[in-house]
Amino acid sequence: MNILKDSFGRRFPYIRLSITDVCNFKCGYCLPDGYKVDKSDNRTFINADEIGRLAKALSELGVCKIRLTGGEPTVRKDFFEIIKIIKKNSGIKKTVITTNGYRLDRIAKNIKDSGLDGVNISIDSLNRETFKIITGHDRLPEILKGIKNLQELNFNNIKINAVLLKGINDSEKDFDQWAEFIKDNEIDFRYIELMQTGDNLDYFNKYHISAKKFTNYLSNKNWIVQTFGKDAGPSKNYLNPKFKGKFGVIAPYSKDFCKSCNRLRITAKGDLRLCLFGNTGINIRHLMQKDNQIEELKDLILKQLNYKKESHYLELGETGLTKNLSTTGG
Repeated sequence: MNILKDSFGRRFPYIRLSITDVCNFKCGYCLPDGYKVDKSDNRTFINADEIGRLAKALSELGVCKIRLTGGEPTVRKDFFEIIKIIKKNSGIKKTVITTNGYRLDRIAKNIKDSGLDGVNISIDSLNRETFKIITGHDRLPEILKGIKNLQELNFNNIKINAVLLKGINDSEKDFDQWAEFIKDNEIDFRYIELMQTGDNLDYFNKYHISAKKFTNYLSNKNWIVQTFGKDAGPSKNYLNPKFKGKFGVIAPYSKDFCKSCNRLRITAKGDLRLCLFGNTGINIRHLMQKDNQIEELKDLILKQLNYKKESHYLELGETGLTKNLSTTGG
């Protein structure tokens, strides 16, 4: 079996598949003015059948984990149908999602019943007012209720992500609040360093802060670094025997971040992206139309890996094709 492997010896068991660009939040670091239709690109979002064929091809290339992202993936009316198709006949072992959690309290049971293997929820602050300022929505209580609902249904694999923002959610008080939250909760919480994209330079300059501020906090509190699994994401995780949950940090500006890269991205309109911040992308959708195209689709994906670069070069200010994170699934 051909396995997804690039010229630097990195393997790719993990795919991030965006199923929509649409998002209903207005997070300052991503879509401060809300979602706007890109009139220069009138292609529709990939449909459930195309996703089914793509997932099958990826599984035959050794992919064992697909993360459905957006925009906000749950805004799609056929969201649960897509999960069913991937779960049913693709051979992918783990299907997980990243969501802003805006309907989580109402769809928790559907999530549990769908067989999803994990949920990552974006919550940038446990302070209701701060959450509202960052996202443009006062929805923190219903999102937290959604998490509770999932836990009551014995849904176990829950992670929370927050973008670390200077002067907004990076105080010791914020860190302590999260520590309190995961102390008796089997939930992983990770801070992600703010990343520069094509249209957020002013915001980036104003709010970017190194994740060292948080990792120093963890060192002082005796948290211990954990080792990776092969389909793990880019998070460096920390354990503490007194806590049920884990802490983590995703620091794309740290040295050697790209050495452990194990994932590729496919956009909601069927473009394969070798890197969130790369300049190379190719449309593979024309080979998702019929069941008998799967071998061709696999060949095209394998050939593209020859173009994957060693690093994202973010530290040089290169943001590639990524105008904002909703267009490439963050």
